[in-house]
Amino acid sequence: MSRSDLFATVAEQEEAKALLRSALAEGPSHAYLFHGPSGVGKRKAALLFAGELLGDLRRVEQHSHPDLYLLEPVGDQIRIDDIRVLRRDLHMRPFEAQWRVYLIFSAETMNREAADALLKDLEEPPAYAVFVLVAGDPRRISTTIRSRCQSVSFHRLSEQAVLEQIVRLGGVPDEQRRRALARIAAGRLDRLERLLEPAASARRTRLLEAARAVYNNPDFEPAEQVRSLQEAIDERGAEARAKAERGLEDGELTKRELDQHLRRVERGAKREELLAMLEELAAWYRDLIAIAIGADGVLIHSDNADELRADGTLERLAAAEDAVDLVRETFRRMQSLNLNSSLALEALFVRLHALFAGVEALV
Repeated sequence: MSRSDLFATVAEQEEAKALLRSALAEGPSHAYLFHGPSGVGKRKAALLFAGELLGDLRRVEQHSHPDLYLLEPVGDQIRIDDIRVLRRDLHMRPFEAQWRVYLIFSAETMNREAADALLKDLEEPPAYAVFVLVAGDPRRISTTIRSRCQSVSFHRLSEQAVLEQIVRLGGVPDEQRRRALARIAAGRLDRLERLLEPAASARRTRLLEAARAVYNNPDFEPAEQVRSLQEAIDERGAEARAKAERGLEDGELTKRELDQHLRRVERGAKREELLAMLEELAAWYRDLIAIAIGADGVLIHSDNADELRADGTLERLAAAEDAVDLVRETFRRMQSLNLNSSLALEALFVRLHALFAGVEALV
């Protein structure tokens, strides 16, 4: 495969792909940091890059190439013992290829001791070593490590790229629904995959019912709505855990390692579901604004246009604008802080109801 075609299976990301093609043509640097949202091609690009460096993509994808070292957290963190094992491997010269490639997925989960230990090897790596760190949030990686890696930035995909993926996967014959799903996925293919799961439709229905009840139900009970949404979040976590467990049935993890891994997967899925809910909730109130000002063509929830037309009145415009800001503020806090999801959601819905209740009292 020519290098121009090497990254063809990675949607968009032209700047990142050009940088990696140049690295393959001219010789790689000793360390890279692939960073950006999940579901946009970082992991696939890292494996393709490693496969080209080592000359055998099939074995790299199977994690069986002798010159590939792959590290990712089993529990919540990559710990110093994990880095110590990697450092011992650094003393081994390549078995087959010109390079030894060290892929570190979820690199932002390194604790401080692990990061400090890795830094020593990034400062004076063996000539044959190529490190590829893959992270969702580079801000969680120390400045000193970031400064020793070449940055490879990945971005959310365009709506068109997500639409094309929906068409490839099939199963969504309605064009309006395809467009709505593409917009709700917000440029992330991992989120699209979850939206296409059968249970996701029911979870989305629950969320939109709560979004509308804030202003349509005079007897709105925040705690009751939050219980329903928390159940949906827990369901998503359980689904992810069960799927991961099936994939590791014949693995080599000890019982303790397996339990740690499954708990990390479950917590990660629940957190991602919560953040996705908040993004979708903000999008609903943003759609109320669009309807109120006559911008129907930019609706995100276009498959719910009738409900939005009924709800998006000029009287609610100011409250909807404040609601968008409020949900986004909660999103930022949940993204950066380890908050209790139920308490954060209940506080959010109390404030949302108060915003719209003031409008209704004046109408």
